[in-house]
Amino acid sequence: MKTPSPGAVDDDQRRQIPALGELYLDHVAHFVPDIEAARVALERLGFAPTPFSEQRHRALPEAPLESAGAGNCCVMLRRGYLEFLTAIGSTPIAERLRMAMSRHVGVHLVCFGTADPSVETARLAARGFAPLPPVALERRVATADGEGLARFTVIRVSPDAMPEGRIQFVRHHTPDLVWQRRWLDHPNRVSGLAAAILCVADPAAAAARYARFSGLAEAPAGRARKIETARGALLFADRATITQLLGVTPPPPPCVAGYGLESDDPPATRAVFARAEVAPRRLDLNAFAVTLPPALGGAAIIAAGGKPIADLF
Repeated sequence: MKTPSPGAVDDDQRRQIPALGELYLDHVAHFVPDIEAARVALERLGFAPTPFSEQRHRALPEAPLESAGAGNCCVMLRRGYLEFLTAIGSTPIAERLRMAMSRHVGVHLVCFGTADPSVETARLAARGFAPLPPVALERRVATADGEGLARFTVIRVSPDAMPEGRIQFVRHHTPDLVWQRRWLDHPNRVSGLAAAILCVADPAAAAARYARFSGLAEAPAGRARKIETARGALLFADRATITQLLGVTPPPPPCVAGYGLESDDPPATRAVFARAEVAPRRLDLNAFAVTLPPALGGAAIIAAGGKPIADLF
């Protein structure tokens, strides 16, 4: 197989950017107090996390680069990824991370992928979400040949507009640096991000709000509601439904209770998780739920690729 040259974007990396007019479920993020403890937990679960990287941003397009107050490691998947964010210093972003973690350690961020941030900004403004100015975010990442600068444009809204967590949009400008081939294969055979699971008091009302936010249709999904993107879904359910499905009570709503992952070999994934002393809870022949270790927080459903997580609700 030909190895892409540095800076080249291969087909798998290009497919991480949705087509114009589409959205993806790009990634979800855990907020964690100890990034090294998170890394150890991930490796025990059979993931291959990326090295730690500090984030920098420009608060305004003409402003100088400065520390954003956060750093991360990631679990890169062939479809989407998982991010693990920790606070650095005393910036406003760092303080918001710490405030969120004081409520619970776990998933606090859901991000849509977009090809055109200006479209999302215009829609959010038209529908009363008052988007904040676009943020130019970047972080240095190790490559097989040295180092590169990963660049992103992020669209956010005021935290009170979407109380479940930090719900935002991203445009990846350097997918070749983010989805490096060496980080895409995991011993546990997990290969994709399939869904974000949101715990809410009123699933119908929350789904309707996210439909306005995203410009996508919402629909019933068993005991839940759902929004399907061009890749991945958002699922909205009440606390009792999520507790029954996951086998663990999520934090009080509104919150992001966890997510769904695709596995190329669910029995192999289940075996890896069991060896890590994370007891899998079988949902059917090709799906199971786990409560993630305290260093990560949250819960996950793992299912065979192509099996909609929404069908389990």
